[in-house]
Amino acid sequence: MSQDAVRLQNEAQALVGASSDNPGGGGFEQILRRVDDKGQAASERMEAVERGESDDLVGAMLASQEASLSFSMLMQVRNKVVGAVDELIKLQL
Repeated sequence: MSQDAVRLQNEAQALVGASSDNPGGGGFEQILRRVDDKGQAASERMEAVERGESDDLVGAMLASQEASLSFSMLMQVRNKVVGAVDELIKLQL
């Protein structure tokens, strides 16, 4: 469990580094693609278990939870950015 947390933290730091290297917005697109890829991979693993092609239910459930966590983190970042933009708009210059 702690290895997964460390791996997720390393991925998050790599994504932050990627987005700061490319301030033109390509980093955010890469983040969206990774989150989407995780969701699709989790769906494929769950479908394989449902069809009986795989007996790795635990792995499929972990992939599903990881995809869900990635999406939740993405939504939190989006909410923070929207909140920051709202605050900037409210500033009086």
